[in-house]
Amino acid sequence: MSGFSAPAADGTPPGGAGGGPGHGPAAGPYRAPGTPAPQPFAWLRPSEPERKAPATGRTVAAAVLTGLLTSWLLAAGLGVNLLLCAAFAATGAGIAARTAGRRPRVWTFAWSALALALLAVPALWEAGWPVLLSTVWAVGLASLALHGGRRWSGVLLALPGLLWQLLPGLVWARGALRGRGAAGRGRAVAALKGGLVAAVLLVVFGALFAGADAAMADVLGSLVPSVELGEFPLRAVLFVLGLTTALGFAHIAAGPRRWDRTPVRPGRARGRLEWALPLAALNLMFGAFAVVQAVVVLGGGEAVLERTGMSRSEYARQGFWQLLVVTVLTLVVVAVAKRWAPRATEADRRLARLLLGALCLLTLVVVASALGRMWFYVDASGLTVLRLWVLAVEIWLGVVFLLLITAGLTPSAGWLPRAVVLSAALAAAGYGLIGPDALVAEQNVARFERTGTIDLRNVRSLSPDAVPALDRLPGDYRTCALGVIAAGLEHDGPTPWYAGSLAGARARDILAGRPTADRLVDRGYACDRVGLRHGEVFGG
Repeated sequence: MSGFSAPAADGTPPGGAGGGPGHGPAAGPYRAPGTPAPQPFAWLRPSEPERKAPATGRTVAAAVLTGLLTSWLLAAGLGVNLLLCAAFAATGAGIAARTAGRRPRVWTFAWSALALALLAVPALWEAGWPVLLSTVWAVGLASLALHGGRRWSGVLLALPGLLWQLLPGLVWARGALRGRGAAGRGRAVAALKGGLVAAVLLVVFGALFAGADAAMADVLGSLVPSVELGEFPLRAVLFVLGLTTALGFAHIAAGPRRWDRTPVRPGRARGRLEWALPLAALNLMFGAFAVVQAVVVLGGGEAVLERTGMSRSEYARQGFWQLLVVTVLTLVVVAVAKRWAPRATEADRRLARLLLGALCLLTLVVVASALGRMWFYVDASGLTVLRLWVLAVEIWLGVVFLLLITAGLTPSAGWLPRAVVLSAALAAAGYGLIGPDALVAEQNVARFERTGTIDLRNVRSLSPDAVPALDRLPGDYRTCALGVIAAGLEHDGPTPWYAGSLAGARARDILAGRPTADRLVDRGYACDRVGLRHGEVFGG
């Protein structure tokens, strides 16, 4: 298994008989004579682990600390605090794994390192969508690191695996607390008393030190969040979220469900004619498209544009979205065709590899055409966050088709599920770490410096990540572009060090040094002077 490993109760290797998940008569798509047939919806009931380690006091304490940190730090926003909470949750999971006797594998470290890289995005950038995407992927990869998985069922079902462990984790921890007896309860009460005494001492002496020294007061003020009565419901929700998440991860680490052993039966093999004829026709269609694209690239593009009556920008814009849909649908066709491909003889398997391989190769032409069209459109009209996002998705789809082609050329494709998920995680990490809003602003400002034109409606909607680039705009262009961002930062007020990002702090410093107009209406008049009407400024 790619995650932690633990010996089975009967001494067999992790993953079942045969040396690993996906092997043995009960794990693969075929079953030995005499074994019962898989039950309907069996994939919803993965096999239980060989051994489930009990929760320990240290595991529960780490989960409680995670909940307290989550309640204390996350109410003000996301930043370095997310990494701090993740560190405590990882500590509890590590304690549970060690109690279960599990050892980390290479893929455990790979998924964990990627999760940490994704959790660094909120500490670097302010934009909401990349932060949300990175956080969700980080949670999924942490679940995969603890579950492990090699087959498609093991990898794909492990990614959201935490969701199915939240309530079982609470029950698991409750049972551990019940079984600790009077001695355990006495230690818990002693720890609670000690924590209360420490809190009182810190409050008293902290207040004295803050009154004695202004610098110390600033340090303590940045460390201790201000808690108002109206914030208690939110902080209670955050505490429960942090506690259940940490216990869910620890419950997985104590003995994960074996999603790799979920029986997945192959589809009924179809006859050659009913399977190969549609694929051959589709290959011919894709081949015709490839020829047309070659004609356009080699100099026939003007004739094509004359016949269609479109400009180059319209031709690029119209074609990209259709080609993106074609790419996604082709991926579905390949998956479905592979499931029902004829496989009785070597000739059947060779035909399947030939037709599916040709389709994947021709789809790369579609991907290249889509990327070329979008690149031309961006050069003509400027970059937006949406265009950058779909470019990243299209590039990732191209990587997936390259992986499928490679898998068809290799004797074994057991590496493919993890490779596809790894490519998706790397794409999400790269997209988040580059700072999409900052990149969009930089491209638009550079285009303005070359051509003197800029789409202010586009750049005004960006996050504070865009401030360093937009600060280079002259006069009213700068005031208009930064108006909404500056107003948002003024409304939010100062952000604690643990709940902000480097980009947010940089934006505040720039705007403090070179402030925009005092009022949003004045910024609107600046937009009037550069050709953006008040109705467009305020969304009317």
